[in-house]
Amino acid sequence: MLEWLLSPVDPTRGHEVGVFLSWHARMMVVAWAFLVPTGILAARFFKIWPGQDWPRQLDNRNWWVIHRSVQYAAAVVMVVGLGLVLLAPPSDVVLPGPHALMGWTVLALAALQIAGGILRGSKGGPTEPAPDGSLRGDHFDMTPRRLAFEYIHKTMGYLAFLLSVATVLSGLWQANGPVWMWIVLCGWWVCLMLAFVLLQKRGRAIDTYQAIWGNDPDLPGNQRRPIGWMIQIPKD
Repeated sequence: MLEWLLSPVDPTRGHEVGVFLSWHARMMVVAWAFLVPTGILAARFFKIWPGQDWPRQLDNRNWWVIHRSVQYAAAVVMVVGLGLVLLAPPSDVVLPGPHALMGWTVLALAALQIAGGILRGSKGGPTEPAPDGSLRGDHFDMTPRRLAFEYIHKTMGYLAFLLSVATVLSGLWQANGPVWMWIVLCGWWVCLMLAFVLLQKRGRAIDTYQAIWGNDPDLPGNQRRPIGWMIQIPKD
């Protein structure tokens, strides 16, 4: 059994990738298989923190701290992983193929996600008023700038993650990784999927606007449908 777990998934090929590429793979797996989905789950399902007395307690930022921290950490790990493959001896690098193409696409999407986050506009509202003291802000007023950010950021984020799964698997196949790696990674993704389904069924996918500012129907953002796939209105 142990011998089978340690053997390459394709017995007709060897598993020799060199130090640079082996650490490149580790960095990308840490970034995309662990850090990025953690940030996604935090942002989607924990805008109202467990035990929070919503709507009497508003704007709990634990989810935001987790989301931003792990995504920035993932970006740093990605850059390290990219540097490793660029520094790898030419003899270790496989000619451009599906893995390289998907990898560069995923990195481009990640860069656009970071840029979008920086350019998302102001927040506004009682906790972050405008310089003139008003409640005006791109998020509080749900300006076209904020609407564009929400649609693009959410869509691109899920797209990048799904593409990263294919990219990691293609890299694992290209490197002819051992059987245990396939079992661990696929098992982890199954656990993530089950957690996603369970949290969705429990009604944890809450509208960002109402999680932050409450359910007053007169607020600008509460006069439109929540943005995102199967996003729900929180129950008082």
